[in-house]
Amino acid sequence: MPRTSFGKTRTQDKPYAIYKNASGWEWRVLKTYKHSSAELKDPYARWFVAATSPMMHEGEFEMGDTYAGEIKQFGELVLADDTWLDEYA
Repeated sequence: MPRTSFGKTRTQDKPYAIYKNASGWEWRVLKTYKHSSAELKDPYARWFVAATSPMMHEGEFEMGDTYAGEIKQFGELVLADDTWLDEYA
């Protein structure tokens, strides 16, 4: 199984990717734990993210792990670096 290219934690102002939805949620992907091919087989695959929602003060983020599948299900990729686009888009 190949190793993830996104295993080094980034800051929230330089994430690997940003996902958003129309409800005001935003997830900034700062790290992944598995390669994308391994995530396909694991419904509990996690990403370390900085997230915000309409229930938070503007500009505030909470950091923590979130299921990758939930982000992909409820969010839309709006910004990513080239390596992320090659692997996930």
